Order: sequence, then C-alpha cells, then structure tokens
Amino acid sequence: MTIEIRSGYIPASKHLIDQPTADELRALTARMPNARRTIYDNYNVHTRVDSRSTKSTYIVTDRPQEHTAQTVTPEEGRKWAKIQDDYIRGQEMVVVDGYIGNEAKFLTPARLIIEARNANVAGMQRHLYYPINGRGVQPEITIIDTPNLTAPGYPSDRAIFVDLEAGITRVINSDYFGESKKGGLRMWNKKVYDAGGLALHAGCKVVPVGSQQRVLLIVGLSGTGKTTTTFTRQNNSKPVQDDFVALMPQGRIYGTENGCFAKTFGLDPKHEPTIYGAVTKRDAYLENVSQKENGGPVDFFDTSYTQNGRATFVLSALGWVEDARNIGPADVLLILNRNDNIIPGVARLDSAHAAAYFMLGETQGTSAGGKDEMGKALRVPGTNPFFPLRHEQQGNRFLELHRSRPFEVYLMNTGSVGGGDGSAGSKKVTIEYSSAIVKAIAEGTIAWTKDPDFGYEVAEGVPGVDDVEVLQPRRLYQRTGRSDEYQQWVQRLKQERAAEFKKYPGLDPEIVAAVR
Repeated sequence: MTIEIRSGYIPASKHLIDQPTADELRALTARMPNARRTIYDNYNVHTRVDSRSTKSTYIVTDRPQEHTAQTVTPEEGRKWAKIQDDYIRGQEMVVVDGYIGNEAKFLTPARLIIEARNANVAGMQRHLYYPINGRGVQPEITIIDTPNLTAPGYPSDRAIFVDLEAGITRVINSDYFGESKKGGLRMWNKKVYDAGGLALHAGCKVVPVGSQQRVLLIVGLSGTGKTTTTFTRQNNSKPVQDDFVALMPQGRIYGTENGCFAKTFGLDPKHEPTIYGAVTKRDAYLENVSQKENGGPVDFFDTSYTQNGRATFVLSALGWVEDARNIGPADVLLILNRNDNIIPGVARLDSAHAAAYFMLGETQGTSAGGKDEMGKALRVPGTNPFFPLRHEQQGNRFLELHRSRPFEVYLMNTGSVGGGDGSAGSKKVTIEYSSAIVKAIAEGTIAWTKDPDFGYEVAEGVPGVDDVEVLQPRRLYQRTGRSDEYQQWVQRLKQERAAEFKKYPGLDPEIVAAVR
C-alpha cells in the first residue's frame, strides 16, 4: 500500500483548483499550448502520449501471484508516491470528483487530481463521471496524475502504479486521457469482482422487438467496433453505456459512465451520425484528431499524427439514451472479434463455448493499444486489458454468471473474411452487415447450422446480408480453391487456443475442453 488508504487524500500543492466548472476547465484548456480550437468551437489537444502505456503499468502488491499483470513491491510504490507528492508541492493542480455508476446501491465515489496545465484531461473526465450533488463524499477510488513528471528506469520513463488496497492509481509521465479513465475503471473492476460480479469491457444497448426491449451487451477491445455497434440503430434502439458495465448474478447490469470516450478515426456522418453529431458539439473534447490550424477544420481520416484520435462527450448529447437503472437483465452478449481469416460474420455459442471465446478474447490489435499492438493478432482475456486480478478468474466468473442466467452469446467478426481488408479474395464485414446481424439477433430471425470444425453454429442466412460467404467463410475458401488453407487455419487456431489456455492453470476444465 502507499500512504493513505481510501481517506480522500489530496497531496499538498502550490495552488489547488477544487471542483472547477465546465467553463473553467474549458478556459484552462484554452491556455494549453497544444490545444487548438476547432470550427465546432470545441478544443482539440495533441498529446505527447497517444495510446495506453501497458508496458509501464504495474500493480503495487506483496502478493504478485494473485495478479496476471506485472507488479512492483509496496516499497517501490511508496517510493514513487513520495516522489510524486514532492513534485506536486510545486504545481497548480485540479481536483474533479464524481461517481462511477449511478445505481444507488452501487455508487463508487471517484476523484481525479491532475496538473492544471493538462486541464483537458479533467474536462474529459468530468464528462464521464456522474455528478456528485453536494460535498463531503469521500472517494473510494483516486487517480493522481502528473503528466509532466518523469519516471526514469521505467519504460519510456513512464509509470502507472495501481494500488488496489489504497484505492489509488498514480500516473506519471502520460498526458493521454485514457490513463485517467482506465485508472478508475481498473480499480472498479476489483470492486465488482469482490461483489460477485464481473466488470465487462462492453457497450450496452436496448433494442425494441415488438412489445419487448432486448438488452444487448457488446464486448470488444478498444477500436474493434464496440462503440460503433453500440450506437448504430436497429428498431430505434438506444445506447445505455459505451465502454464498461458490471454484469451481476441473474444478469443484472450496472452502468459506469455518464459520457463516452469515442474513437474518431474514420468518423463519417453517413455511417455514424449520432457519434458525429455529439463529437462536433461545442462541449465535446477532442484528443489527437488531425487539425492544421487553430480555429480550422479537423480531419477524422488523416492518420499522419495517430490513428487513435478520440473525443469525449456526455451521453445526453446524443439526444437518445437509456438509463442503465431502467433496463432489465442481459438477454444477449456479443463478443467482437476483428479478424481477417476464417472467423464468420456471426456464430452462436453454447455456454462452454461462450466462456471459452470470452476468455480467449481474440481480435486484431488497434491503435488504442499503441504501435506494439496495432494490426497484430491478439488474445486478451475478456477483451479486458484492465482486469487487475488473475485472468482465469474472469473466465470462471463468466461461466458462473452465465449459468445463473443463460443469456444468448454470439461471436461477431467486425473485420473481414478470406484475407486482410482490400486483399485479393477477401470480403469485408461492413458496418451495414454488422448492423443487420445485430438486428437479426435481437429479432431471432437467423437460421443456424452446425460448424463441423469449431462446435459453434454459423448462420445459413441473415436478413440484410446478401453474401453467404461472409457468414460461412468455408464457402469462400472452397470457391477460390483455398480449402487446404482453410484447414490449415482450423488446425492452427485449435493448437494456439489450447496452448493459450495452458497459461491459466486455474481455468475451469469445461472451458478448456471447448476449444479442443
């Protein structure tokens, strides 16, 4: 543990700006030399660090065997807590308080403390926190963020120390907003697990079907289409949450955030009109979006700085959103897998396969994970790189929760089949195809057939998807004379998946058996 334990600790500083208003944070952001006002009259900040710093993130503990992630000792945590606190004494700091979640029975008071010269991070976090009415609420979770202090000896002279016992995450030398956002949610993951649930890196939406309202969860690694899938509309569906929810026994769902941290690369008003509309409002904050001149336009398609452009906005800016407190238990869970080989556009999973594919967390890395992950085949259990305990605990808890309420589970490919996007013989799973698949899942209009290799079911047809080869990649490989290549992929995936599960000795044997 570090110094203070869940005491509402605020380090002494040169000057403290406590609970600034939205206008005050906007004014502080306008002073930043790396902030530009856009044609939408909001601010776009270009940061030094443009993605998460996984290699620089450590759990502070004297029990490293309880965590899959890398760790440092409590002594090392205390050393850097003192270094950071000493640095803060000479700085102007901003404090923003709020709640993670809005369910009265599961409120988590949270606090961000950050240097005033990086006030955009506080403005963005203010979008995501639910407001605290009144004073005197002590935070369970605190993020202390010093983007301009370095951590020599750590990767890129950067370090994020996660002290779960103290409820404090200390961020050193990263000005990327995602470290503040995920810093709070990472610690919240443990609270949910300790309460008998599982934090899901997932969006949530409700889709009306006749007189019913179907509740869908969309699990996916950042940048794989989670936000897009959540916000595309089927039957006047409404988004509930964009990024994290708690799945509790009997399928009960708790929300986390009052806003959205949306990826802006390729943002097109034709395909994603609601996100585009929210991002281009005055109150939104942009981060690392291409922009040539102050007061000028932005280019959501230009990746010369980074493909990981982002924006925050409050969910109410969408004009249509459902409160998590008003929805029923989970009906459907979609596991997004952005891939480019033999993964079908959609597959239906039974309980053991659902837990297995959830645990595998297969996808293609995106710019959200930095250059080390972008474009590479990844396996991230639960597609949740922020789970702070042992990963097999995710798979086992998922199976337990699914048995408490057997909701439908589907694997969805949001990439392409038959090869990389644009390569000869490949076919893209378009946003329109994905939206049609989600609509058909909600309405129960898909006819299924057993896949002979993987044990799940693939679609014989989906209303709105006019290409069966997207649904059954085997047909694409057969038609193009690549049946041997298809079988090589089958064997490769089975071998890799079995090897992957050997990393997690505590994983339920039923989950392990599902990929053989």
